Amino acid sequence: MKLIISNSSNVPIYEQIKNQIIDQILKDDLKEDEALPSIRTLSADIKISVMTIKKAYDELEKEGYIITRQGKGSFVAPKNLELAKEEKKKEIEEHINKIVSISKIYNIDEKEVLDLFKYMFEGES
Repeated sequence: MKLIISNSSNVPIYEQIKNQIIDQILKDDLKEDEALPSIRTLSADIKISVMTIKKAYDELEKEGYIITRQGKGSFVAPKNLELAKEEKKKEIEEHINKIVSISKIYNIDEKEVLDLFKYMFEGES
């Protein structure tokens, strides 16, 4: 499992860890029932506090991405496709909000944005 932590990011470190693990799960880089590194091992590997790693793992478990088995460690939970789809819809909404903001700043009307979106979407097929 590869994690890249940015100290200059506005995103808290535990959240960076959580988000990167989620991305790896959704992309199938981390497979269902695959063991994650122990909190202590990951802490030593990426030189981040054990408490920060624990917080990331706790959030992942609360959100249904991992399961912790007493005495055995943390494992990738069975995929919940609805959860994955919701996560991606949320990401799309964030991008759309940026598009709307930019179009309002530069007085680009909705029709132009929708036409561009349709063109880009159809170009992908």
